[in-house]
Amino acid sequence: MFEKLTPPQEGTKIKFENGKPIVPDDPIIPFIRGDGTGVDIWPASEKVIDAAVAKAYGGKRKINWFKIYAGDEACEKYGTFQYLPEDTLTAIREYGIAIKGPLTTPVGGGIRSLNVALRQIFDLYACVRPCRYYQGTPSPHKSPEKLDVIVYRENTEDIYLGIEWKEGSEIGLKLIGILNDDLIPATPEHKNKKIPLDAGIGIKPISKTGSQRLVRRAMENALRLPKEKQMVTLVHKGNIMKYTEGAFRDWGYELAMTEFRDVCVTERESWILGNKEANPDISTEDNARKIDPGYDGLTPEKKEAVCAEVEEVLASIWDSHGDGKWQDKVMVNDRIADSIFQQIQTRPDEYSILATMNLNGDYLSDAAAAIVGGLGMGPGANIGDNCAIFEATHGTAPKHAGLDRINPGSVILSGVMMLEFMGWQEAADLIRDGISRAIASRQVTYDLARMMTPPVEPPLKCSEFADAIISNFER
Repeated sequence: MFEKLTPPQEGTKIKFENGKPIVPDDPIIPFIRGDGTGVDIWPASEKVIDAAVAKAYGGKRKINWFKIYAGDEACEKYGTFQYLPEDTLTAIREYGIAIKGPLTTPVGGGIRSLNVALRQIFDLYACVRPCRYYQGTPSPHKSPEKLDVIVYRENTEDIYLGIEWKEGSEIGLKLIGILNDDLIPATPEHKNKKIPLDAGIGIKPISKTGSQRLVRRAMENALRLPKEKQMVTLVHKGNIMKYTEGAFRDWGYELAMTEFRDVCVTERESWILGNKEANPDISTEDNARKIDPGYDGLTPEKKEAVCAEVEEVLASIWDSHGDGKWQDKVMVNDRIADSIFQQIQTRPDEYSILATMNLNGDYLSDAAAAIVGGLGMGPGANIGDNCAIFEATHGTAPKHAGLDRINPGSVILSGVMMLEFMGWQEAADLIRDGISRAIASRQVTYDLARMMTPPVEPPLKCSEFADAIISNFER
């Protein structure tokens, strides 16, 4: 099966059924050490994960690690430009779940990004980025403890397809000509728009299938959260891009209101139901006026549409969701992308799960990570229906490689996500508690130590931080 790899002699493969992992007590899990500081981060992470599993299950469960290769380390083993060898792809495909450190961006070799390549090869459509605060972590935000969100970012469409043509290229100019001369004039809503001849051209595909499978994952996650955190916010720029970003919003609502109808309520539905609960005799028109403040200025046709919405909601879900029952359902709402960007900073405690397309999710997840202490403490996962890869969210930081000083928190917390995905919650909780106690007691690596008041001197080494986490497991 493999050219240069030897799987562990002990252990059992993880299988996927209906998009969910079937995990044995002795799973074989491939790992990619990572480039640059991966040489320091991975040993620390493996030590913490193994210690948590051992403590939580007393030897009844054990991970059998399987080293595979990607990035610069793969080139050393497999040859020049072999950044992502077939052995590695076969191992991930066979064993289902993998975890990796940071990987370098290849120079040459035809791969734009190893991370993007892995997501596309295995159709890992959901990039999941939890952002929560650990007490004592230095943060530029005044109240970072109020932020506790999970970003579900679509991983295979939007800008990640990378469909574009360079300014002045033959195909680019041909496409501009077709758009300017034929397609734009044939679309009345575009009127007299013209694309400049010296423009680069990119295509931004957003599909119903891609949108709905992402929202499905977000909804399933919401149902696992405490009641007060059961909220999914669809993030989009649909006020401008109506047939891509706006469609994402519409398809998200459609998915929620069909597959999850019994356990969810939309924000507008909650207003309609709440208005009737507050005043059982409220008229359809008065209810419409309350959910749409500009109602009296609407055209007759739009007034009729809002009234029809009120009547449809009350007729279809009053019995199942009325009389306050909607308050125990998953709340589904939507926000414009630029608005949510400032709201996670000004009103962070009002949000829980953000489901969005690729580009929006990219900057939102990094901004949220900055609020709670930076990418060094930011875990990440890429999840599909037949595979999942958990990863560091930061870069390789080669100048720090081999110095035993970098913060391993991102990979360790990605390991927490992996354990939760496997259903090994007890081990995951041990690590999360250990990290929290270590940071609260100022046992931190240099990146956090220098920002604390007063600064921690001396800071812990990478390996020492791993030991501190283990020593702080719940006793």
